[in-house]
This record gives sequence, structure tokens and C-alpha cells, in this order.
Amino acid sequence: MPPTKAPPEPGHAPAVRIGNAATIRRRLLAWFDKHRRDLPWRAKPGKTPNAYHVLVSEAMLQQTQVATVIPYFTRFITACPTVQALAKADEQTVLRLWQGLGYYRRARNLHAAAQTIVNDHAGRVPDNVPDLLSLPGVGRYTAGAIASIAYDTRAPILDGNVARVLSRLCLIDSPIDATDTRKRLWSLAEALVPPGRPGDYNQAMMELGALVCAKANPSCKSCPLSKQCQALQAGRVAEVPISAKRKAPVGVDHHILAVCRRGRVLFEQRPADGLWSNMWQLPTAEDFNDAASPSSLQDWLQTRSGLTISDPTKIETFTHQTTHRTIRFHLWQSTATAGRLRPNTGIWRGVTDLDDLPLPNPQRKAVAIIK
Repeated sequence: MPPTKAPPEPGHAPAVRIGNAATIRRRLLAWFDKHRRDLPWRAKPGKTPNAYHVLVSEAMLQQTQVATVIPYFTRFITACPTVQALAKADEQTVLRLWQGLGYYRRARNLHAAAQTIVNDHAGRVPDNVPDLLSLPGVGRYTAGAIASIAYDTRAPILDGNVARVLSRLCLIDSPIDATDTRKRLWSLAEALVPPGRPGDYNQAMMELGALVCAKANPSCKSCPLSKQCQALQAGRVAEVPISAKRKAPVGVDHHILAVCRRGRVLFEQRPADGLWSNMWQLPTAEDFNDAASPSSLQDWLQTRSGLTISDPTKIETFTHQTTHRTIRFHLWQSTATAGRLRPNTGIWRGVTDLDDLPLPNPQRKAVAIIK
């Protein structure tokens, strides 16, 4: 009688066999050839990808869904059609083009990466992972995506979609964010990338995770890898991947003051570091709790700007969620009654004359309310 194989330890699924790897590649690429989405940054079959388009799209797609990115990508490429044009653009222009997409550090890193490409790489997006990793804001995933998609370099990728597909495919039941699990997923991703069509294969993995192997209610019956999926065979698709418990976001209160004078509203620029750096906003007090009084806000603005204002009236409260914080924005309205705006503390603008000012999403919402 042959010896009985011991079951794998939790979090240590059997290694992908070469035969299975070949089948996975073949089935996945055949599915992609039939179901690939027509995206503005994606080269048509048989056409050479535009590496700059891949760079911009990968920056935008971090933590953002494809449908959201499409109009932003089109607008961005229209304004900055080449890496040279992006490198020459000023930061405020780049932030304004990015306005509404969120996670603005991505925009600054993309801008800096373009300048590095022009200055250090003769204006050509690098075609290898080591050089790509030297660019601002480019990590292992982004480097692998650009190298494989733009240049067909054999390089692995691991984003949320790919991690979910691999976790189910190999029934990895340890927390997906654990260091050992990430190492294993990267190893699996690298082992499965084929020597031929690595860019299409990587896009197919991401596409499968986005369209079929969804986090909730995956379409297992239409999945090209259903016969190879260990989680499906074990009836555990809904359990995998396993996410580690995260700390609940911290609740904070910010108070926005819409200060009017002669039909215009006061705006100020945020500091050069921190959240929403260098973007513009209505004066916003971040050091009061939710019980800030009208008089305390009057004193705060006078100390800050030199203006005396009428008693502020609270007109609305709304919430904005970031990764680590739940921010309650309290919107107040007031009128400047005396004083002169100190130099370099703000500008007066009409609420319909803001096209050149990049505003964070909560500030855009506040402006829409006071309109």
C-alpha cells in the first residue's frame, strides 16, 4: 500500500506543479484573448504598447477601480501627452488634473518619476525592473507591471486581484497580509509568469480577479481556472483569501470656514507636507473637537489671517473616509467684516472661478454646498 500523504499545513498549499502551470497559462491566455476589455491605455492585439500610457495608468489604478480611472486617464493624457510634457508641467497643474482621484501622493510621485525619466533615462520609460524601481513611487508591483505590459519582460506582479486569484487557486489559508504569505504569493506569481506573452498573462490575471474571481460572489462557473482551483474543489472559495484584522479608523473633526467678502470666498493653500499637501481649501481648523464654538472659530481665523468675521453659522456636517481616519467635516459660513488679509495667508476667489486651484474631494464638496 502506498504511503498516505500528510495534508498540507495551514498557509502552506502544495507547490504549483509544472503541468498545472502550463495549463493555467494556456487557459488564462485563451480566456483573456476572448474577454479582454478595451481600455484607453491598453494596446490593441498585435500593437506595441505605449510605455508612458502604462506608467500613467498603473499610477492611477493603485487603490482605484478601472471605471473610475478611465476619464481621468483620458484627461491627463490629453493635457500631458508625453513623458516630456508631464516632466515640464508644474505641480499645481498635475494636482489639478488629478483632482477628484484621491491619494494625491501618487500624482506627485508620477510627476517626479517623469522628471527622473527625462533627466536620467533620455526620456524613455525604463524597460527593466531594477531601473523602474529607482523611479519615485514605483514599487515591486508597479515595476513588474510596466516591464511586462509595456516591454513584454518576464516579471511577476502581485496586486489585490492577483493575490486573491492565487490564494484561491492554491488554497492559501493564512492571512493574506502576513509577511510569509506575501513572500509565498510573490513566489507563486513569479513561477507562473510564462516566458512568452508575460504582459498579456499579467493583465489576464488582473482581469480575472476584477471580472470573475471577485471578492464577493465570484463567478466560478465561468472561470477558466475552475478545474485548477483548490479553493473551489474544497468548497472554500468564500473563505479565501483571509484578511488580517485591521485597526478601526480614528474619528477626527475638521471645521471648514466659508468666509465671504464682496461675492468672493477665502481660500488658503495647505502645507507642503502631510495630507493633501500643496492643494487649496477653504480655511479649515483641524485642532478643534466637534464642539468648536463660533467664537473660538472667529478667534482662530483672526489669528491665522488677520480678518474679523461675523458669527459663523454651521450649515452642514459630512464625513470623509481615509485609510486610517474617519474625518467629520463641519461646514460653517461667515462674512468678513473687518481687517485685511495678511500676505501669503490666502486668496479671494469666486466659487465659479476655481479651475486653476486643485481642491481635495472634501473641499470640492464644501464648495458645491455653498454654491
